[in-house]
Amino acid sequence: MSKDDRQGPFHSGEIAVQERAGVRAGATKIGRSIDAEIAPAAAHFLVQRYTLYLGTIDATARPWASQLYGPPGFVGTVDPHTVRIDATPGPGDPLLENLRADPHVGLLAIDLVTRRRFRVNGTAAVEPDGAIVVAVAQAYGNCPKYIQRREPVDVRPTPPDPTRVSRHRALTSTDRTQIARADTFFLATANPSVGADVSHRGGRPGFVTVANDARLVWPDYQGNMMFMSLGNVAVHPFAGLLFVDFETGDVLQLTGRATIDWDAAHAAVVPGAERLVTFDVDEVVAATAASPLRWRLVEASPTNP
Repeated sequence: MSKDDRQGPFHSGEIAVQERAGVRAGATKIGRSIDAEIAPAAAHFLVQRYTLYLGTIDATARPWASQLYGPPGFVGTVDPHTVRIDATPGPGDPLLENLRADPHVGLLAIDLVTRRRFRVNGTAAVEPDGAIVVAVAQAYGNCPKYIQRREPVDVRPTPPDPTRVSRHRALTSTDRTQIARADTFFLATANPSVGADVSHRGGRPGFVTVANDARLVWPDYQGNMMFMSLGNVAVHPFAGLLFVDFETGDVLQLTGRATIDWDAAHAAVVPGAERLVTFDVDEVVAATAASPLRWRLVEASPTNP
């Protein structure tokens, strides 16, 4: 698939999912909000952030989701077409290695206090000083649905090495417990010949079902109708998941195969689900206390089913 198969901002996978979901007209209308540059208000929003989520692709075309953090100003715009990020990935995170293998990247800036979020997709270069410079291809805002309101309560010095960093092929009991109680995760997907993307997923604790030590299932709720994540999965059935324990700083990064389950009878079992997504684990990176940020839950999203 090449960039030539795009119709407006959407590639053929996104269009196919929009059509199957019966929202093609609505997606076309909403897609007009996607720009190729960052407006001043969005640039101001970016520079205020102290977390940033990224979706990248490794050398074997597997997506990964990552978290970066820093004082306000660690991410900002050089100009309306360029974003600069000055931050170091956590131990075990393949972010920089991935960007050197494939420049496609998706960015998500999210304010958990106000439930505002802004996304950028483009291509990145890693500078000699370690900074990540992103050339913007798409920039757009998202609605506040399913975002739990949280406020930061502590920023702790990050030790050179977290308590433990491990890589494994299946979910441990600790991994499964963290996922089962999560109300939020971040989803990286890709169409390797077009681009990478990262998005937010939220719901009530337990909305991600741990089927076994190698399989997760989550509901796909009503969203913005653009289907960028599932459109990527439709043409490249892989995904990267990031779970952050907001109280302990523990981080889980998963990559594996993703499948869209269109069976309405299966979705009907889960309140609010329009379809389900099944994820089969290929690799896990688990790091304890890898994030220095600690958050307090203020309010669950009123849109959670």
